[in-house]
Amino acid sequence: MSGGLPLGIADLQREVASGRALPPVEKWHPEHCGDIDIRIARDGTWFHQGTPIGRKELVRLFSTILRKDGEDYVLVTPAEKMRIKVEDAPFMAVLMDVAGSGRDQRLTFTTNVGDETVAGPDNLLRVETDPVSLEPSPYVHVRRGLEARIARSVFYQLADLAVPGDDGMLGVWSSGVFFPIGRAA
Repeated sequence: MSGGLPLGIADLQREVASGRALPPVEKWHPEHCGDIDIRIARDGTWFHQGTPIGRKELVRLFSTILRKDGEDYVLVTPAEKMRIKVEDAPFMAVLMDVAGSGRDQRLTFTTNVGDETVAGPDNLLRVETDPVSLEPSPYVHVRRGLEARIARSVFYQLADLAVPGDDGMLGVWSSGVFFPIGRAA
């Protein structure tokens, strides 16, 4: 660590700020350097040493070097890899844009860190239902095995778009894929 940030982070910050593509974290395989006291809360808030990280640019930067290794989430640079804690999913889908209709409909989700993802064959949408409360927890794949939990208000938008499927499930279409979101009453 240099100045409290992983080595090479200033270079990565310049890359992210310039609008260039995401860093190739899947190609970086440094030794594990331990844990860092960073936690992503269920609501998408990033914390460092128990304090919310208030600088959106810093959260965005860290989000670009986040990777999932098995069950662990790590921040990775070419020189360092540090494990962080994630309470649920690392991102929140806070906006949804709908283009088209029926099977041709495209659902584009925007996360709390500015990533956009179109639900479809490469970015699956799934809903887990709590067995006790029966409360749904919807997720969409964002990139490289990382998911966003879909905010409640966005899930209500999805519910408004729901159509019956062949198996008695309600669901939504996006990029030619039908995604079940719940049982028809």
